[in-house]
Amino acid sequence: MHTLGHGFVPAPVHAGGLRYHGAAPLVSHLLQGDHIEARAYQQLECFEAGVQFARSECIVPAPEANHVVKGAIDEAIRCRDTGEEKVIALNLCGHGHFDMAAYAAYFAGELEGHEFTDQMLNENMKELEALPTL
Repeated sequence: MHTLGHGFVPAPVHAGGLRYHGAAPLVSHLLQGDHIEARAYQQLECFEAGVQFARSECIVPAPEANHVVKGAIDEAIRCRDTGEEKVIALNLCGHGHFDMAAYAAYFAGELEGHEFTDQMLNENMKELEALPTL
């Protein structure tokens, strides 16, 4: 299972459902086998993608779901630019009806962009070196 360890404390972003410090064993296995690809996005660019999706599809995504929306939009742009024809499926796991305060904060310019640096990653990974491996 992929993890950053129990001592990892994520930035205070609005995607609260993404604050888990690891990945499920099945997701980790798919990633390890190159069946899926992991991508990381900043909070503000995800909200921008969520707003774009809401304006075109009339569905307001939950802040956590904005990450997959951003990934799907990026993949669609890449396919458009390369001429590749592809079906792009996404799992919109929640609506944002209970998260309107997060969208209000986004439109008011009150949300911050947080970056998880390589240094932060390496510091968390050092804590895991002492753990036994399987």
